[in-house]
Amino acid sequence: MRNVVVGFWRAVVVLVVSMLVPAVWAAAVALALWWDGPWTWIPPVLWAAVATLLLARPVCRIFRSLVAKWTGTVIPAGYREMPPVVRLSTGFWWNGHSYERTERDARLDQQWRLRWRDPARWRDLRFTAIAPVTAGLAAAVPPAGIAAAVRWFSVPAVVLGVAVALATAPFAWRVAGPVAVRFLRPTPAMALADRVGELTAQRADTTIAQAAEIRRIERDLHDGAQARLVALGLSLATAEKLMESDPDRARALLREARAGAVSSLAELRDLVRGISPPVLTERGLADAVRALTLDTPLDVTVEADELRLDPPVESAVYFGIAELLTNAVKHGHATGAHVRLAHDGAGLVAEVSDDGRGGVREPDGGGLAGLRRRLAVFDGALAITSPAGGPTTVRMMVPCESW
Repeated sequence: MRNVVVGFWRAVVVLVVSMLVPAVWAAAVALALWWDGPWTWIPPVLWAAVATLLLARPVCRIFRSLVAKWTGTVIPAGYREMPPVVRLSTGFWWNGHSYERTERDARLDQQWRLRWRDPARWRDLRFTAIAPVTAGLAAAVPPAGIAAAVRWFSVPAVVLGVAVALATAPFAWRVAGPVAVRFLRPTPAMALADRVGELTAQRADTTIAQAAEIRRIERDLHDGAQARLVALGLSLATAEKLMESDPDRARALLREARAGAVSSLAELRDLVRGISPPVLTERGLADAVRALTLDTPLDVTVEADELRLDPPVESAVYFGIAELLTNAVKHGHATGAHVRLAHDGAGLVAEVSDDGRGGVREPDGGGLAGLRRRLAVFDGALAITSPAGGPTTVRMMVPCESW
């Protein structure tokens, strides 16, 4: 009985949403017939056309939401995103299509261009015409049975109407799923355009990240090991000159030079470890993460399968875990953490949980946003669960094979 009640309610919802646009046109036709005059039909038709344009996208969004909630099928929207508006050195604003004097004018022009050139808008309009004669008609059967039983209140009408409603209620709403999947999913051309845009953004992010990493390495070498090596050379040259005239001073300079060489070697090793930890290359991701937790001021437990992945994937996940543990100490004030590494058949799942204060935010340009971009290069994803008060769980998923 519960399936019947739930199915009937869902059928009513699908019917109402499907008939929103036809209801607008029916009202416009009724208004045009009510007005007496040769040109009185024009305002109602214009009003119905504008209302259809305004309702198309909300109706399609409701359908996607209902299908995802009821069946678990997620239908990508495929709407084009507006590119950023950039101010040039000339003072004008460039929106990807034209130059405008103000940022507001640039965004308005961009919005209007996108509104009429986005193929998804015309796909939504097509769906508002298809949904009433497919999902709408199917969903109308259970309510129509009840309506017939009430309208012709007789024993045969009540029995037949209730029987039709009970028999069709669990199934009538299910037509909405296949119809939405067939007519609301992005076309191959739209999906290809979205993928090209995504790859372009990923390439830009990768280029920026690589340039920043190169600058960091150059800065560390210049300020650290290079300065120590220059000082080491000067100390050796001075000691060579003082070897005969002041042996004690020369020996002191040699001891300082040896200490400087040790410090330089340690800095170079730290620098190399920051680029690619040797344990990651030699023993794999699981052992590298275990070694990483030894240098973390947290009580960390590691649960890991024996995995060997492609080096770029291992490196991205390793540094991602390192950043999450650092955030747990620095921002979450955590005392303990748990790291889990597993391969679920489709890809690597890396999960970092801590007992910190929670409430993690993901500002633009922050470390978590950068981590999400690095994972996107491998078609990976980042999921964050962090209620106020904790705990915080961050899940990284990267599609890959383990060998």
